[in-house]
Amino acid sequence: MKEFLKKIVKSLPFAFTQNQRYDHQTQQVLRRVLGPQSNCVDVGCHKGEVLEQMLRYAPQGQHVGFEPIPVLYQQLTVKFAHRPNCHFYQMGLGATPGEVSFNYVVSNPAYSGFVKRSYDRPNEQDTLITVQRARLDDVLPPGTRIDLIKIDVEGGELQVLQGAQALLAANRPVIIFEHGIGGSDHYGTRPEQVYDLLCGPAIGLRISTMARWLAGQPQLSRAELVQQFEQKLNYYFIAYPAQ
Repeated sequence: MKEFLKKIVKSLPFAFTQNQRYDHQTQQVLRRVLGPQSNCVDVGCHKGEVLEQMLRYAPQGQHVGFEPIPVLYQQLTVKFAHRPNCHFYQMGLGATPGEVSFNYVVSNPAYSGFVKRSYDRPNEQDTLITVQRARLDDVLPPGTRIDLIKIDVEGGELQVLQGAQALLAANRPVIIFEHGIGGSDHYGTRPEQVYDLLCGPAIGLRISTMARWLAGQPQLSRAELVQQFEQKLNYYFIAYPAQ
């Protein structure tokens, strides 16, 4: 019943919550950015909701999903078994490879990550499991064309980006990523670090909120990104190349 109600709410033409607004904005970004043969990477694939939208707008592209939680990975391989252009890896991504501990939130898997984050509910049940972690630059062969990346890893987004710098510099893809207090701060990550990595000369992207980008408004400055983070104005952002 709970999943059925979620599907009804998602089908409504308006959003009740911030997360639902971000989901709607993400779909609009994908619709604008992707072409039929665009290639995407979904980091923190979870149940594949965003991947379904990637397939909708880029049905002929090659799509790669990363999901370290064993049960979710298995569900993804079954759910998308009829899609030969979907490729899944049972691993997390970061700046350094290896076999590492992972905080699996059994009661709310979407909160899981390499570092325990803040929880919105008081009685979440979590446990440590061991997973593989890799650098995206080591997983995808040099020369792989990537048009869009989604990163939802509960605070570890900077480390994912640090492990993908060669790919980002070569492709300059659109990146939809979560970055907010409650997750990122537990990794010791600051918005200045994210801004400097993505907007520096090596990669040369711009950062904005999805709402601003969809409205054709200018990118955020470094100080404005810090303000968004510290005042909890937004926790989902888009990085994109200058047109």
